[in-house]
Amino acid sequence: MTPPRPTTNEPVDPDIDLRSSAQRQEAWRGQGPVVAVVALGGGIGATLRYAASLLWPVQNPGFPWTTLLVNVTGCAVIGVFMVLISEVWTAHRLVRPFFGTGMLGGFTTFSTYAVEIERLVDAGEARTALAYLATTLLAALGAVGLAAVLTRRVLAWRRR
Repeated sequence: MTPPRPTTNEPVDPDIDLRSSAQRQEAWRGQGPVVAVVALGGGIGATLRYAASLLWPVQNPGFPWTTLLVNVTGCAVIGVFMVLISEVWTAHRLVRPFFGTGMLGGFTTFSTYAVEIERLVDAGEARTALAYLATTLLAALGAVGLAAVLTRRVLAWRRR
């Protein structure tokens, strides 16, 4: 059963009436800077990923080492970053959206990963595609976890 749809006379969000110009502007003032820093960080991260693909091109239908390295490196940096901003220091409210969501989100790439798997399968390299799929998943999860653990250990060692 689908929930009833609000009528045109009822606001969707009980806290903000988007029919009110003042409330729309207030909502934008709060979220505008976040959207801007995510976009800026995403542009920087995507540019760095593209630069990596130019520096270390992969032959088609070869194993996509560059994207694997980018994704694993990005996940490791996310592990370090999340420990630092959640357990060590309080960051400005725009640091996490800029660096975490924007820059690292633009640097790491699920879409290229998916396209490369498809290219490998289309080229008759299903085993390579499956190996790439599993390796990326395991290495990325391992990198974020290991980086977080090692960051905590380094911080504990420095506090002694």
